[in-house]
Amino acid sequence: MATQPLSPDDDEETPKKKKKKKAKKPEPEPELTHADPEDDIKMTIWEHLGELRKRIVRAAIALFAGAIVCWTYREKLLAWIAKPYEAEWKLRFPNVPVELQTLAPIDAFVNYMQLSLTGGVVLAAPVIFYQLWAFISPGLYAKEKRYIVPFVVFSTTLFGAGIAFCYYAFFPSFFSYSFSLLGTVDGGVTLTSRPTMEYFLDFATRMLLAFGFVFEMPLFIGFLALAGIVTPMQLVRFSRWAIIGSFIVGAFVTPGPEISSQFIVSSALVALYFLSVGLSFLVAKRRDDPAPGD
Repeated sequence: MATQPLSPDDDEETPKKKKKKKAKKPEPEPELTHADPEDDIKMTIWEHLGELRKRIVRAAIALFAGAIVCWTYREKLLAWIAKPYEAEWKLRFPNVPVELQTLAPIDAFVNYMQLSLTGGVVLAAPVIFYQLWAFISPGLYAKEKRYIVPFVVFSTTLFGAGIAFCYYAFFPSFFSYSFSLLGTVDGGVTLTSRPTMEYFLDFATRMLLAFGFVFEMPLFIGFLALAGIVTPMQLVRFSRWAIIGSFIVGAFVTPGPEISSQFIVSSALVALYFLSVGLSFLVAKRRDDPAPGD
């Protein structure tokens, strides 16, 4: 018996076997570790300004509180800051009393306020450096944010070291040379010094703060190395010029024939530079090493 061919209708009725599609496993959602600044929520310019305002207000409150404390001890603070001046004056002019003049009735109040605010900056330095770190930390990697305590301690220590260096090393040599220029000169002209409280405190407080911030150089260079702007080897190659520049600056800020004073200041600047180089090596190594758990 001959087999009849299937018609097209019969072919349509034949069920087709459907291939089973394998269900795709849902991809796990990436964990937000905040290891990259790009993972953080982007802030608008107004949010950045609001954050900056908050940090400035908190730093200002700490500064104001420190200024109140310094105002309480304003006379002792003035006596302390004028001590190097007084010591060198008595060595040069033992029979002449040390005087700081005021030219207007309000001068003493204004100058004491200036002195208290400067002391407030020194006392509030840890809080100020903390607020600075808190402002820039959202743009850092997770492993970099852990350095907040070393940053605050190191920056405060450097700031205090700069102030101490200015007070104990720079002031004596500078005042000694300045007073050596006084006295009788050719032609019978006599040079004398009658400083006002305003001019003395303006000079002293500016120099103390300037040395404090100059001593932050290792921290500044460390940030440049962290950002990849400079490399440790670039700093090493530049070291010879840094040494020459340090001795030029040392000769400029400590005028006079005393080589020892110039050497002390220049050596301090050289030490700061090589401390910066060492810190850049450390920062570069920490930046390249993966953090635990990354």
